[in-house]
Formats: sequence, C-alpha cells, structure tokens
Amino acid sequence: MKNHRFSVWGVTGSVTVAKDEALDFAIERLDHWLGEVDAAVNRFIPNSELSRLNASHGEALNYSPTFDLCLTTALAAYEQTQGACSPTVLPSLLALGYDRDFYEIESDQAIALSPTQPALGLDAIVIDREAKTVRLLDDCQLDFGATAKALTCDLIANEVAPVSGVVVEIGGDVAVRGEGPDGLWAIGVSDSLQATENDLRLGLSNAGVATSSRVIRAWRAGGKPQNHIINPFSGDCANGPYGSASVVAASCAEANSFSTAALVWGEEASYYIAQAGLAARLVRINGTIDLVGAWPREEQPA
Repeated sequence: MKNHRFSVWGVTGSVTVAKDEALDFAIERLDHWLGEVDAAVNRFIPNSELSRLNASHGEALNYSPTFDLCLTTALAAYEQTQGACSPTVLPSLLALGYDRDFYEIESDQAIALSPTQPALGLDAIVIDREAKTVRLLDDCQLDFGATAKALTCDLIANEVAPVSGVVVEIGGDVAVRGEGPDGLWAIGVSDSLQATENDLRLGLSNAGVATSSRVIRAWRAGGKPQNHIINPFSGDCANGPYGSASVVAASCAEANSFSTAALVWGEEASYYIAQAGLAARLVRINGTIDLVGAWPREEQPA
C-alpha cells in the first residue's frame, strides 16, 4: 500500500492505493482532475468557466464536459436535499466577506458585511443541453464549493478503481473504491477534518464519506463570527445546533450533499438523513453526538 499527500484549494489531501504499482497512475489522474476542475469551476481563477459565467450578465456561455459534470452534481445535490445544498449561494458568501481565498480572509479583522438574501432557485439557471450552453438569470451567481471537491474525489477514485483499490481524500471528503491490502479500508472520521490515530475508523469499500464543519472554515466579519456553510433559505451562514456532520453514502458527492445540508437543517437533519437511508454522525456545538442510521453505536457517548 502506498500513499501520496498533497495540498490544494486551501486544504490537505491524499490518495492511497492498495497496489503499490498503481500509485503513479493515481497521481496522474489526481493531477488531471485537479487541473480540469480548477479550469471549470474555481471561482478564484478569473478565467475559469465559472468566473466567466458569473460575470456574463445573463449571456449564454458554452460549457465543457467537466463543467457539465460539476453542474449536474450540484443540481443533483439541490434536488436530493430539497434546496438545502444549493449552488446559488455565492451572493451570500460574497456579502459575508468570502470574496478571496480563505487564507487571505481568516487573518483580516476589518471585513465588512453586506445585506444577504435567500438564494435563488434553479429556475435562475437556464441550461441548453443540445447547444451545451448555460446562462444565469436575475443576477444569479454560482459557487460549486459544496460539491466540486467531493466530485473530484469520486472522479479520481473511479478511474483508479479498475487497477487497484483506492482511497481519495480532499479536505474531509473521501471516496473509497475496492478494498485495501487486508480487506475493508479503515477510514478515519474527525470533526477537525484532520484524522488522527484516536479518531473513529469506519470499515468501508465502494462508498463515500464526507464531513462538513461550520467551525473549521470560519472568520469574523462585521464583528460577528461567519462560516462558509450558507443557509440558502435565509442567505445567512448556518448557525444551528450542529458544528459538524459526517455522512456515509454510495458516493462522496452524495455524502457531501447531505453533510452540508445537515448543518442547514439543524434539528431536522436526523429525519432527512434517515429518510434518505443514509448513516450520519452529527456533532453539536456543545460536543454531544447524535447518530443516524447504521453509524456505529459504540460512538454514542455514555
């Protein structure tokens, strides 16, 4: 078993293969998809497809296959979570001060606030599949931060899986395909998004795990704490009872959709996640833990 560690998008990541000889191929696929996703939907790159679309003022723009994958995944997340995980929250992120790379804003003590408003629905996104164009209505702007990272993990893992069992992790999002050298992969789950030897381990194959947190990527603006999890229904950052949420699903993208939505749903998160047939670990701000579905019962505190 071999492992490659890296940093991207302000977070750390790793790719681990069961067969040593597959590592070079896994790294090549990693580099390929990181470049593809950057060019398609990185809003901090001025000439990315997403940046050009957000600045297009309603003009229809052609999109690439990678942009299509990211957009389709974001729309699926919206539908799966009944709008709680939405790609249309960028205006609120900007209003709350998240207008540059996170490392630039976390040390800025003079960020001003602008008024927020509920995110627009999917009707503001007009897609012509035949012409392969997309345009935004009503001053809509998109951000794929909630789903593109998880999708990237899935894309890399899917391509490596035919030659080796593999685990791809980026900033708390994990895609697992096949098995490790000794059977199921032991996947660490941490509230801090940095797994340690003391963290819970889940035995998984062919699944996705995602942890979303509103206390890790946080900053102050207008004299108040802010975070990157936006409640689309209000336009403000999520401020419910949960500080972090971890979800297991068939894919990393689906797990991420529900872990993000859980922080928006608050007390209703257990119900919606159970209705979807998924397992989750929800950590309240006060440190107590709520478990959903088949999440290991031994994690329940005494």
